Amino acid sequence: MSVLPFVRGVDFTKNDFSQTFPSSMRQMSRVQWLTLDHTQLQEVPEELGQLQKLEHLSLNHNQLEKIFGELTELTCLRSLDLRHNQLRNSGIPPELFHLEELTTLDLSHNKLKEVPDGLDRAKNLIVLNLSHNQIECIPTPLFIHLTDLLFLDLSHNRLETLPPQTRRLTNLKTLDLSHNPLELFQLRQLPSLQSLEVLKMSGTQRTLLNFPTSLDSLANLCELDLSHNALPKLPDCVYNVPTLVRLNLSDNEINELSASMESWQRLESLNLCRNQLTALPAALCKLSKLRRLFVNDNKLNFEGIPSGIGKLGALEVFSAANNLLEMVPEGVCRCGALKQLNLSCNRLITLPDAIHLLEGLDQLDLRNNPDLVMPPKPSEASKATSLEFYNIDFSLQTQLRLAGAAVPPSMPAAATPKDSTARKIRLRRGPRCDGDQDAAKVLKGMKDIAKDKDNEAEGLLPDDGSGKPESLKPKRWDESLEKPQLDYSKFFEKEDGQQPGLTIWEIENFLPNKIEEVVHGKFYEGDCYIVLKTRFDDLGNLTWEIFFWIGNEATLDKRACAAIHAVNLRNYLGARCRTIREEQGDESDEFLALFDTEVIYIEGGRTATGFYNIEEMIHITRLYLVHAYGATVHLEPVAVALESLDPRHAFVLDLGTRIHIWLGKRSKNTLNSKARLMAEKINKTERKNKCEINVERQGEETEEFWQGLDVTAEEAAAQPPQEHVPDDYQPVQPRLYQVQLGMGYLELPQVELPEQKLCHTLLNSKHVYILDCYTDLFVWFGKKSTRLVRAAAVKLSRELFNMMDRPECALVMRVPEGNEMQIFRTKFLGWDEVMAVDFTRTAKSVAKTGANLTQWARQQETRTDLAALFMPRQSAMPLAEAEQLEEEWNYDLEMMEAFVLENKKFVRLPEEELGHFYTGECYVFLCRYCIPVEEPEAAGEDVEPAAAAAASAPDDSNPKSPQQSQLMQSQPEDEIQCVVYFWQGRNAGNMGWLTFTFTLQKKFKAMFGEELEVMRIFQQQENLKFMSHFKRKFIIHTGKRKDKALTADGKAPVEFFHLRSNGGALTTRLIQINPDAVHLNSAFCYILHVPFETEDESQSGIVYVWLGSKACNEEAKLVQDIAEQMFNSPWVSLQILNEGDEPENFFWVALGGRKPYDTDAEYMNYTRLFRCSNERGYYTVAEKCADFCQDDLADDDIMILDNGEHVFLWMGPRCSEVEVKLAYKSAQVYIQHMRIKQPERPRKLFLTMKNKESRRFSKCFHGWSAFKVYI
Repeated sequence: MSVLPFVRGVDFTKNDFSQTFPSSMRQMSRVQWLTLDHTQLQEVPEELGQLQKLEHLSLNHNQLEKIFGELTELTCLRSLDLRHNQLRNSGIPPELFHLEELTTLDLSHNKLKEVPDGLDRAKNLIVLNLSHNQIECIPTPLFIHLTDLLFLDLSHNRLETLPPQTRRLTNLKTLDLSHNPLELFQLRQLPSLQSLEVLKMSGTQRTLLNFPTSLDSLANLCELDLSHNALPKLPDCVYNVPTLVRLNLSDNEINELSASMESWQRLESLNLCRNQLTALPAALCKLSKLRRLFVNDNKLNFEGIPSGIGKLGALEVFSAANNLLEMVPEGVCRCGALKQLNLSCNRLITLPDAIHLLEGLDQLDLRNNPDLVMPPKPSEASKATSLEFYNIDFSLQTQLRLAGAAVPPSMPAAATPKDSTARKIRLRRGPRCDGDQDAAKVLKGMKDIAKDKDNEAEGLLPDDGSGKPESLKPKRWDESLEKPQLDYSKFFEKEDGQQPGLTIWEIENFLPNKIEEVVHGKFYEGDCYIVLKTRFDDLGNLTWEIFFWIGNEATLDKRACAAIHAVNLRNYLGARCRTIREEQGDESDEFLALFDTEVIYIEGGRTATGFYNIEEMIHITRLYLVHAYGATVHLEPVAVALESLDPRHAFVLDLGTRIHIWLGKRSKNTLNSKARLMAEKINKTERKNKCEINVERQGEETEEFWQGLDVTAEEAAAQPPQEHVPDDYQPVQPRLYQVQLGMGYLELPQVELPEQKLCHTLLNSKHVYILDCYTDLFVWFGKKSTRLVRAAAVKLSRELFNMMDRPECALVMRVPEGNEMQIFRTKFLGWDEVMAVDFTRTAKSVAKTGANLTQWARQQETRTDLAALFMPRQSAMPLAEAEQLEEEWNYDLEMMEAFVLENKKFVRLPEEELGHFYTGECYVFLCRYCIPVEEPEAAGEDVEPAAAAAASAPDDSNPKSPQQSQLMQSQPEDEIQCVVYFWQGRNAGNMGWLTFTFTLQKKFKAMFGEELEVMRIFQQQENLKFMSHFKRKFIIHTGKRKDKALTADGKAPVEFFHLRSNGGALTTRLIQINPDAVHLNSAFCYILHVPFETEDESQSGIVYVWLGSKACNEEAKLVQDIAEQMFNSPWVSLQILNEGDEPENFFWVALGGRKPYDTDAEYMNYTRLFRCSNERGYYTVAEKCADFCQDDLADDDIMILDNGEHVFLWMGPRCSEVEVKLAYKSAQVYIQHMRIKQPERPRKLFLTMKNKESRRFSKCFHGWSAFKVYI
């Protein structure tokens, strides 16, 4: 059954009916209003003649030239809008004005040269608009018959006079005569128009000679427009109109205003722009209701604005652009209601200090004031505005409090610039006489507060602060009820329970859904309901009764939710009643009395249960064109065919379980990345991450892609994609309809779009909407919408879909609130779920999308964790403790076998290479630990005599005593642990790990079973236990084991090693670095191997062990031992060099020449590395351990490095811009904190990026080299 006969109104604005008009419009026999604006109509469709009940018709902004025939048959027509067409006098039939019900007629913006014939017969006209035509005269009979007119617009015509019969329009309230050549017309009919409220005479050539002096006789005049005339001053009669609310005097030659303007006590808007004013009268300050004042393009200076302007307490808009202002009176800042202030294009030097106190100011325009210097903000105001950043308070006090640290009593304040002029003014004023009084008041208040606290501590006052003693009488159950701090807006509406009557909700998907009155008393056996009865008591107060009804076949979730939401309803209303349970077939008399008729049970259930059944989704193959339109990227459905592909664009082929992204050869990279992002979102939000995403490049397509398009690879090769998408391609502008349901009728109005932008905030959960995108039609169901409206919307969407010619790929889709598909979301500006989870976009880019960032930030509960910034630095492990740990862990080590990856398989590592690692290799260490189990003390006391006896017995004592046997059996066995360490160099690929996983690891598990523990460790990220097994002799070489590295000229390279401990002796490493003298440091030890050129393969050379003057003795001994073991060859000579004893011939030449280097490593006592990230869904700062390395610098994050003198903000190439801003604020907070903790070491903040690090940054990392390249 069609629903079109029940449609009462529909808005077809911006639909294209230039080719065909929907013939199904004939079925709308009951339609009462119809909007066909911007529909490209060239003639009135004949279908409109069948709509006999049509009352309101709008056909504006079309191409109509005539309206014969159809409209004259609409006997019920009351309003007709035909503005912005091509109508001429010959195209308007006189029969049109015989319609007795016609009251509103708009023929503006057409090509009429005279008043249409027969218009005087439309005696019931109330509104008549003939503006923007070419009418030269008004016929005399017109105003003889149209005496009921309330609105008359004759502006922008060629009228030179009005007929005398104009005085007959005694009911007229609005008269617009603007922009007509009425220079010789005196407007003597004005005194007869006593009902006139709005009079517009803009551009009517008014002068002081032809101005109507009887204007003050209009007792009801509220709005007067005299703009665009040649008035040198304002006539006195205008001052005598006390009823004026809006007055427009712009674009005249007025040079002064009289003080008589104080009679305009009702005036709210005054426009004086583009005149010759040099001053405003002081009487202006007496207009207490003035809200908008415009004085742009005049000659006003500082003295021209009255100092008492601050008395205008209702002033919201003050615009004084393009004047001669050097200052503005301070009174402007006392206008507390001011929202917009425009002072652009002046000569401003400064502004009053109180300008910062205008809290309600939304817009301040100070452009084109080159000499303007803004006054400094007050200290409190500046602090308050600087703390909030992305809804995060970055003040040091707040962050210390959140971290649980002690807040210092005094914080060092930043030095504010001194204002010498303000200081002189203060000196002239002299000392304040009331300063002592204010101080006394403050002291007295502090004493009173202290006394109150003492009284509370002694128990003299109760906790609530009131003097009444707390009652010991127990409270009744209803008196102790408290409304929980919950948001009930998603369950119930504001008007629920506020009017007498009956309200019923049904439980659907865990939530209550209100049902219509027509189905009250009809309950489904498989559903549950909440019933609310509201009435007034004898005192006129609202009282409530709440029932929840349980059907016999209802599921468990519906039963539980009915009881829960019944309690929620009671809490929401603040009711003291109980919630009463009613079961099917056993209802109470009170419950049955709520209904006028007998309760009816219906078999089955109407609503869905919250326990969903997992079903396979049925997907329709679709092909989308990815295109950028405006500020967003859209997916536009196209035919699933080879001919739809275009090499200049990207396409998304959705096959349900697979998504193929086709990239044309000339498609833009931005669209390619957006296409990938769209596919990822579809997979995440609609396919539960079970969809396979494939990227297909033109010319490299897979067979599965061509199968999705239902073609073969051979057919595709024979017919390559052609360019067919227009360069100026624009999708059809979506139209958003709201489905409205009344008693027996449907209405389909379009939603008014703010700034012509489709925003998802327009969707209301109480309603149902239809989004018509031409290629697709979506029906959006709000969570709180009723089922009748949903059913009507589904049927109406089908009718609307079939009304227009659409492509074959077009579909009708249902979209429930909360489960919107990605293609639906792309139609709305700024609808992106990523924004609510992570800070990934800048405030500027979000503002371009139309989203209100301030309102969004207030709604979010922003969570941050900056506690790591305020934790003390991890102290280095003492040498004694490190040696003890090393001894214990090596004591537990029973066996260690080493393997290295060689020719794609693991072989045993030679014993002489143990402790030597190469950055391009992978190693495996199998460690077997024997951990002794501690014996219990009680058992030891019992067996001690037996143990002594066993020790004194001879070896051949046989048999053993029972005590000895018991002793041997009671001794616990040692625990055996097997750990496999997989070590991967920073330049080694992941193939080693895969090889280990499928070969060696399986063998180890077969040998040791579940006791085996596998640990994967990376270079310079080893744990302490693993490091302890090498006894501080941990050497890392560059390259691979068996690859003999050579220089560019084929010679053996110089090898340079740096010994360093990070955070303790256990983390000591000797790492090969680039041979350069700048890497030397007096606090460390180095090994320099200089090879000699020989004819044979003997590796001869000289090895220097360089000992820094400030290096510790332990490291000096250690580096000598390592050097002797590494270069134990008769062909290599070993020399120990103290700093300052270096030979020139080999040492400095091998290091590239003598260069300045650091003479201390004080930074080692202060270095700290922090990681800033949003990966948890909120902003966090975490500190790396003291043994950090270069690979800890993650590309996705931002790092903060402190070396005691500088704080570096290192930015990864893939970090978001917002993360940069948050990390920058965090670094500032950290610097403030360290300024308090270490005032003797002030730090400066520096920014650095990957591959652009300075020596001051890189020296904090042991073994700094080129970054690892990820493939």
